[in-house]
Amino acid sequence: METKRAGGLSRRWRWLAAVALLLSSAWAMAADQCPALRDRQGDTEVATRIAAIACDEHLRWNRPFIDADGRLASLAVYEAESRGLQDGGSPWRRVAFYWQSTGLLSPMAAKSGATDCNYAINSSYPGLGCRGFIVDNPWSAAFITWVMQRAGVPGFVSSASHFDYVRAARTNPARSPYVFLDPMAAAPAVGDLLCYVRTNRVYGHRGLASAIDGGTTGLAMHCDAVVAVNPGGDGKAYAIGGNVQQAVTMRQFNLNASGQLWGVPQRTEGDVECSPDTQSACNFNRQDWAVLLKLKSQAELALIGPVQPPTYMPNQVVPQACCVNCVVGSGVPRCPAPGQPPLQPQPQGQLQGSE
Repeated sequence: METKRAGGLSRRWRWLAAVALLLSSAWAMAADQCPALRDRQGDTEVATRIAAIACDEHLRWNRPFIDADGRLASLAVYEAESRGLQDGGSPWRRVAFYWQSTGLLSPMAAKSGATDCNYAINSSYPGLGCRGFIVDNPWSAAFITWVMQRAGVPGFVSSASHFDYVRAARTNPARSPYVFLDPMAAAPAVGDLLCYVRTNRVYGHRGLASAIDGGTTGLAMHCDAVVAVNPGGDGKAYAIGGNVQQAVTMRQFNLNASGQLWGVPQRTEGDVECSPDTQSACNFNRQDWAVLLKLKSQAELALIGPVQPPTYMPNQVVPQACCVNCVVGSGVPRCPAPGQPPLQPQPQGQLQGSE
């Protein structure tokens, strides 16, 4: 009788354990809030719009991510590919969209292939020059600018360089939508930007602040947008950035009970280089994390400018009406000389130079 009862208890405990495991698995799967956030791009809160827009793009890129241990856990498609996005689109044409729709392509006109991106979105146009431009030029700041413009963040400094809006938060705090904080002493929240310096020199928070205060006009940096924080749940923060391993990629970070970053590896002078012989040094999250740009409250943002969502933001590149370096047969006419009507391309399929 006792044996039978013990067997019954054992089965009950196994059943409870299975239920607990199922629930914990469900929570783990639900920890990424992007699938639920992507439909809130018109939310009244600026922070929510930032997260929703970044999340929607991350899902479009098939959800690549770097886990909290700094391992690239998933990557399905790369920036240079002609197809493979969730909606069937082309990654490099999507990146061209970030550049063009933000107005940041024009200042890059001197870069090889940049002007090709104005009309390479036309699906019949090969766009070899544009694809080369996408591969050769960092587009992470163009992505962040695209997110901020779509979210209608007042006072954001649109730029192809992360440093410009980081510096604005430091030098013009009244007009910036962000507050310049030490990333290891402040709790990240939805809508914040977590940034590192990507040079051989290690700056840290104090070094970056000193460089800006000293008049530095440019510094290679990278920023990710925080889209979710779960200090009381799975104990992680989630941030999304562009051009992270050549895609729109999510990072995961551990948080402590106070909601601050915990155990995030910081790059230091003389770090051992990652190699097959030094695998303990291999961590994609080991960076010179130098600043957390803390998004101001909705009320504070309203003092800078309108906080309503933009009434219209196109989700597709508007093709340029004419081209300079044209592919014959693309259907895009060559740009005329001043005062002349457009020239129609000839029917052979070859690349023509401008005259």
